[in-house]
Amino acid sequence: MKNISFLFLLLIFGFQAQAQNQSKQRLTQLMGTHPVMGLSVAVVKDNKLVYKEALGWKEDGKVPLQTSDIFRIASISKSFSATSIMQLVEKKKLSLDDDVSELIGFTVRNPKFPDTVITLRMLLSHTSSINDSEGYFTLDAINPAKNPNWEKAYNDYEPGKGYQYCNLNFNTVGAIIEKYSGERFDHYVKTHILDPLGLYGGYNVDELDASHFAKIYAYLPDSAKFSPSPAAYASKKGEIDTYVMGYSTPIFSPTGGMKISAPDLAKYMIMHMNYGKGEKAKIISKNSSQLMQTPLSSDENYGLALWKTNTLVPGIELTGHTGSAYGLFSAMFFDPEEKFGIVVISNGCGPAYEEGYNRVIRESVNVLYEEWIKK
Repeated sequence: MKNISFLFLLLIFGFQAQAQNQSKQRLTQLMGTHPVMGLSVAVVKDNKLVYKEALGWKEDGKVPLQTSDIFRIASISKSFSATSIMQLVEKKKLSLDDDVSELIGFTVRNPKFPDTVITLRMLLSHTSSINDSEGYFTLDAINPAKNPNWEKAYNDYEPGKGYQYCNLNFNTVGAIIEKYSGERFDHYVKTHILDPLGLYGGYNVDELDASHFAKIYAYLPDSAKFSPSPAAYASKKGEIDTYVMGYSTPIFSPTGGMKISAPDLAKYMIMHMNYGKGEKAKIISKNSSQLMQTPLSSDENYGLALWKTNTLVPGIELTGHTGSAYGLFSAMFFDPEEKFGIVVISNGCGPAYEEGYNRVIRESVNVLYEEWIKK
């Protein structure tokens, strides 16, 4: 029996070594085919982080990328905000059907449908009828007392009866988290999600070690060159000095400002894969987690900051989110039944899309699926 167990272990290690070599080789080839500054990836299989790799540059031509480097992950950040809301709902401090006007402290109504309540659930599912045409870096965009053009921030359809992806939805959500938790948004997420899961990251660049930031680059197709995007990690010290709880929240970008490494994002993903239970702590209930993963919009199969797709890996239904900002592209997708998931982050790559996804991200996800999951 001991010999059989030993041979089994040899087979497992052999498979892993082969998968590692093949993955690295194929990702390197992919980076030679497309313009890519750097690529950091992580694979979870059978609820375990089985592979992590970093390729390319952290700083163009000077510093190689490491798996411990952290990135501003863009819109995957929305799931951290939604998870925070579900925690507050479980504590009965909020309800998903609460009127956003009452929660935020000023009128949030589509002027074409003034009698239709816009709810917290609508913000989280992008069915609120709010749009980003007036901007989303401040709540003034939608506040009638601050913006004379506030009516333009609403679409023509009735709230709850249409879908449009909208960053202002989640910056508003961040402010609501502050008002009903009593904690500043960035501190709330750190205390109630990151720390319990044992993850390094956060929304506040001034409280993170800048030496770990993977520099972000926008690819310029016309010149075929990469241009640095320093705004991705801009300090917020000045804004924090005059911070107003429950209103200034967009400076941390609840909609896209999380900074975290690919392996730690994979560990966070494990929590959602297991319906709220991470490796070190239970973050939300199974019911809350399932609700986040259940599509409310048939247009986009979008739930509460997570959506379902069968086109990222053709024919395989996955749950997760993508991100893109400042030249960065990211993806976090998983299968909660088969217990696998994939994280891919690029700090700069060609912006071409394929089947609704950045081509470099989609091809990387498929390489990792083929080498680690399909085989």
